[in-house]
Parts: sequence; structure tokens; C-alpha cells
Amino acid sequence: MVTPILMPRPGQMTEECTVQLWLKAEGDLVHKGDILFEIETDKSSMEVEAFDEGTLLRIVAPEGATVPVNTVVAWVGQPGDAIPEAPAPVVPAPVLAAPEALAATPASSHPLGPAPAALLQQALAASPSPAPASGDRLTISPRASRVAAELGIDPRSVRGSGPGGRIVERDIRAAAALPATAPASVSAPPAAGPDADGVSPEPLSRLRQVIASRLTESVTTIPHFTVTVAVDMSGLVALRAELRRDGSPVALTDIIHAATAQTLVEFPLVNARTDGRQLWRRERVHLGIAVSVPGGLLVPVVRDADRRTLAELHDAAASLVERARAGRLGPDELSGGTFTISNMGMFRVEAFSAIINPGESGILAVSSILPTPVALGDGLAVRQIMRLTLSADHRLVDGELGARFLNAIRRRLEDVNDWRSAAATT
Repeated sequence: MVTPILMPRPGQMTEECTVQLWLKAEGDLVHKGDILFEIETDKSSMEVEAFDEGTLLRIVAPEGATVPVNTVVAWVGQPGDAIPEAPAPVVPAPVLAAPEALAATPASSHPLGPAPAALLQQALAASPSPAPASGDRLTISPRASRVAAELGIDPRSVRGSGPGGRIVERDIRAAAALPATAPASVSAPPAAGPDADGVSPEPLSRLRQVIASRLTESVTTIPHFTVTVAVDMSGLVALRAELRRDGSPVALTDIIHAATAQTLVEFPLVNARTDGRQLWRRERVHLGIAVSVPGGLLVPVVRDADRRTLAELHDAAASLVERARAGRLGPDELSGGTFTISNMGMFRVEAFSAIINPGESGILAVSSILPTPVALGDGLAVRQIMRLTLSADHRLVDGELGARFLNAIRRRLEDVNDWRSAAATT
């Protein structure tokens, strides 16, 4: 019996993946658990295992092909079995509305987001094209829509090569490589060539492009404000020295994670999200941890961070950071965060502010712990001071709430006895 091998859906928000490498060739025997091929999403790479046994009869999606999830990429069966035609994707393709619908759709609710939608609407209005065969609607993948907006390409003029004529990313990029036909009012990407100083451009990595897209979306759609407090970490610095002597792996970073997660339970609005019209309250705290990796930044997520012990937080965060830097995180480990921490304490940074991760209402920027003269009573003393800066979504979090949230974290961190007890139970 012939069995189809489908492109998996690595994460809830993933609509298509790229085949990076086939580890089996046509005619090879396949056993359950064998690694068949590797795929790449916007954020990570992963291996795909076989769930059926037989012979790899045909590879439908070659290396480099980008296809929707739940699409047939190969067939497994017995030699001589008849191979059917690959069916259309199981999941209905997203539909891009006509220009009139775009104009009537609130920017914040459109799947492309306000900035790309506005650019795409401008391009569509400026450059009329023949309507697609299906009428005034066409099927296009989310990534293709995003790339079309970024490159100023009218998707109605592009012929789709995906299943059922669906327009996918490679179709948009192929159209962008053709001689420009757009009117002068639509900005086209600059020609690849040296600038006035003779410097030739180079393309951004895929990860860098994703970062650019998400952070641009954040700063153009979320009204940020920031507030900073200074935390006296002298007691925790001394406690960490004690723990190190006792062989405990718990670090100051773990305590900061724990204090933040506990405070998010106390201030649920900071853990919520909004689109400016509705509010989504979250009962669980999933803490994103910004991790620097070669070529960019990833934010793996520690789930239920408020319910973990210090030791559990340490182990979870250490594992995520290690696998993030090795490129071995799964898409589900990079999604679903409710609040993010960006820690630059290791770089002797006095203070900084961070950009909110889209879908969240705040991000905490953690600076270095620095010896600082402070007033104590009538005198001066040198204390170990760390500054925390909250960037918050002003649509949901006001200045007073942000200040109370930060001061609650500060009070927790300065209560050394509580952390001594917590560390003793790990």
C-alpha cells in the first residue's frame, strides 16, 4: 500500500516549510524512526522521522522546495506500487482579499499587520493588474504575502506554482527578479550593485530578515513607553557566592527569572496582550529568554515559569540556551511566550531598553550589576546596583502600573532571605 509522507506542521503559526536535505534517496528502504529529511522554518531547522516502513518510491518536494504544511512531499510503499497524483494541501490556503477589502479592514486585525498591509494596499492601488482567474480573490501563503509587501510586488500579477495555483514565496521572489514593471509611485527594492563608495550589498540572512520584520512590526504598531528602577543586588551577590561554594548551579539570572515570573502572576495585565480593541488575559506565565546566536537573536520560551523551582528554572533555561546556540530548538520552543527578558548583564551595560516581542505587552531589560556609590542614611556606601527597564505596551499598561510592577520585582530581589530558603529547597 502506498503511503504519503506529509510536510509536518512544526508550530501552530507555521504555514509552510523548506526542504533542506533529503537523507534518503528514491529506492532506499525506510524503517520507522529513520530520519527522512530536514526542514527549515522561519525560525529553526528540524529533522523529520518516518512513521511508516517500506521503500521510498518518489520524492515529490526536492531539496530547496518550499511547500505548505500537510502537503505530500514523498511516497513510501512497495516497489511497483502505483503512485497517485499528489493531492492539494489538507489545510485551506489563506485568502488575500481584494484591494477594496484591504481598505475596509482595520490595519491591526489584518494578517499582514499594519505596516506590510499599508504598503501592499498602496502597491495594489497604484498598479492595476488583470484579475486572477478565481475572481477578485487569490490564494497566497502568509510568507509570500509578507515578502510581496516588503518588495512592493503586486501578487495579482504573479502566477502561483504551489498546489492548486497557490502563490508561495519563491513565486514572489522570482517576480522580483524580473525587469521592473511597477509604476514610479511604488518603491522598488534597490538594484543589487555597488553604492557610491563602491561597496556591494549582501543579502540579510533569513533569521535577520525575520528579526527585522518582527521588530519593525512591534515599533510601528505598539506604543512603547519605558520605566527604570535601580535594584540593590548586594545581598544576592553575597548569596550567590555562598551557593557557588556549596556547589549549587543556581545563578543570579535564575533568581531574576523567578522574581519576574512571580511578579507577573501578581500583575496579570502585564502578562496579557491586546490588539487595541480586545484584551486577552493569560492564566499561565511563559517566559521568553532573549538569546544571542550567530547572526541574530532567538527567544526560546520557558513554559509555566512561575510554577517551577529555582533548580527547575535553571535546568530549563540552560537547556534552551544551549540548544538555541546549537540551532537545535523546535518551533514550539520559540513560540507562545507571554513576557520576555533581555539580559545584557554580562556586557557591563549601565542601562538599556528593549523592543516588545509582538503578541506580548512587555519586555524587561536587565543591565549589569555595577559597584555604585549610594546614599545610606547620612553617609555614602558602595553597593552592587542593577538597573531594570520595563518596555510596556501603553495600550494596556499605564505608567503607574509599570512602575508598581518594576518595584514589586525590586522588592522580591532585595528580599535575600526568601531566596536563601528557595535555594535551600532545590
